[in-house]
Amino acid sequence: MRSARGQRARQRRIIIAILGLLVLAVVIASLCLGQTNYSPAQVWQVILGHKVPGASFTVGTLRLPRTAIALVAGLSFGLAGVSFQTLLRNPLASPDVIGISTGASAAAAFAIVILSLSGTVVSVFAIVAGLLIATLIYLLSYKGGAAGTRLILVGIGVAAMLESLISWVLTQAGQWDLQEATRWLTGSLNGSTWAETLPALIALGILGPLLLSQTRYLDSLQMGDDTAAAMGTRVERTRILVIMAAVGLISFATAATGPIAFVAFLSGPIASRLIGARGSKLIPAALIGALLVLVADFAGQYLLGTRFPVGVITGVLGAPYLIYLIIRTNRAGGSL
Repeated sequence: MRSARGQRARQRRIIIAILGLLVLAVVIASLCLGQTNYSPAQVWQVILGHKVPGASFTVGTLRLPRTAIALVAGLSFGLAGVSFQTLLRNPLASPDVIGISTGASAAAAFAIVILSLSGTVVSVFAIVAGLLIATLIYLLSYKGGAAGTRLILVGIGVAAMLESLISWVLTQAGQWDLQEATRWLTGSLNGSTWAETLPALIALGILGPLLLSQTRYLDSLQMGDDTAAAMGTRVERTRILVIMAAVGLISFATAATGPIAFVAFLSGPIASRLIGARGSKLIPAALIGALLVLVADFAGQYLLGTRFPVGVITGVLGAPYLIYLIIRTNRAGGSL
């Protein structure tokens, strides 16, 4: 048994290392390749602050912030999504399915169209709304504890109401506001700046380690609340801590990029396929989230003949899996 555990641990470390190398490779490709290609040496010179004709603007001003926010947002979405799914023991328990990302989107659209706001203030609206919507969903689903199925159903209902609010807001928008709100709602990395990246990076630096510190308690909660409590886990405290930390990651990442569809939803199941049922999925899912955003953004920019926002590409990937998951659950006679 000890030998089998050691082998699984080695396999997990190898998979994490491979995922890390893949993320690094896509980051390098995103910085080097495009309508104009630059060598890794030229890109490195730009990163060090040296002036390189052409590359200083293209790489330093355009590609580097875009790649950085793609990396940070992908890590945040992947880590937050798998935390929800593990906590609630349901692959549908993803922030972009149960309404948290939709809450941030609705607040941003309202701020842009109705209040005529822009820039950092819109991001603040999105962050606060994400936290408030998560709190509302938790309170509405709380009945002697926040059961996973009840929280998911309440979240889906809240998401439907928020989608209606977004639709109404868009009917009130002028041409310019409509373009800005639509770009924000689809999830896009266009025009990314260091000012947008920094808050999301700080949130990841603080909340990421906080979630990772709860790995053991999350693993115990997968066996049920009673079993986790018998193993010494403070169930409700852990649940609130994980939910608020994950919501913070989602809110800050969404404020920077818009709601990039299905990254939080897909990262956990892919991680499960790679590492199996045993072992924490937090780090693999975070790396997979980063890989999804980076690859989808690169494909949307250069590989499809015309440019698409990153959220469109991830939506095309995620929607069929959501339908498949619902059909599979229904045929198995299970519940959400």
